[in-house]
Amino acid sequence: MVRQMFLLVVVTLIPALELRASIPIGMLYGSTRFGIEGGSMSWPAVAATCMVTNILLGWAVFFALGPALRLCGQAGWFRGHVLPRLEKMRQRLKPCVDRYGELGVALFIGVPLPGSGVYTGAVGAFLLGLDRRKFVIANVLGVLIAGTIVTAACLLIDLGLDLPPGLHWILKGKG
Repeated sequence: MVRQMFLLVVVTLIPALELRASIPIGMLYGSTRFGIEGGSMSWPAVAATCMVTNILLGWAVFFALGPALRLCGQAGWFRGHVLPRLEKMRQRLKPCVDRYGELGVALFIGVPLPGSGVYTGAVGAFLLGLDRRKFVIANVLGVLIAGTIVTAACLLIDLGLDLPPGLHWILKGKG
């Protein structure tokens, strides 16, 4: 179980994969239906592990951006070319964030599509000037939305919903 949990945490930390990949991996790991042996975690434990990891990841990215930009700001080229553009962008977009706030960020994080997720949501929220407290709420809501959608899809597949053609082959690794 510890090995499976470690695998889920590692996959969740990979940009572009996050819990959109780790929940299916965790729920299918050990699935006799797809001929995969292993796993001992229940689906609620898989979903909880992946969602908590994803929430913490979003917070870490958001909170690390300020110090990272300050550190990069010590380089003359970054301070002279990048920081002024980021600041202009932040000032122009702040009214939009004030209007739509954390709900827009939560929906962006929560839609389980490529290009969305906590990495891009955290960077976008930071650049848009969303305050920390609002991002914490938006991140939790977004991850819960995404985690619920992905978990529900995996449960439907596990209950016998037919997979698209070719996906059985990918899961089993056979021709």
